[in-house]
Amino acid sequence: MQINLTPEALLSQLGYTQTEQSLEQMKKTIQNTEGFENFSKHILALHDQLAHIKGFIALSNSQNVFKIKCSEDVSEEIKEEFKNLVENWSTKYKVELQKVANKPTYYIIGHH
Repeated sequence: MQINLTPEALLSQLGYTQTEQSLEQMKKTIQNTEGFENFSKHILALHDQLAHIKGFIALSNSQNVFKIKCSEDVSEEIKEEFKNLVENWSTKYKVELQKVANKPTYYIIGHH
């Protein structure tokens, strides 16, 4: 059984308040993320997996993409764990990421 996450459900699961603006941004982000349906159900699992190391998945403020981010006030060891979790997830589910220079942040580009 395939479970399709609605924009409303994703907003809620990622901790956003549902407003007209946030719903519109979520819809645009989903449309802008190539192959989103191929890995969408795994986004929430990664979000949960990252929580204990101050990591999370969010909507980007600057473009219509999801970002995977880790708090910058964590140890280098935690940043390395974050990097490994994200990169392993990306490889496993064939998700293309773009690393943000000098920050523990990645943009989800799409499925490859």
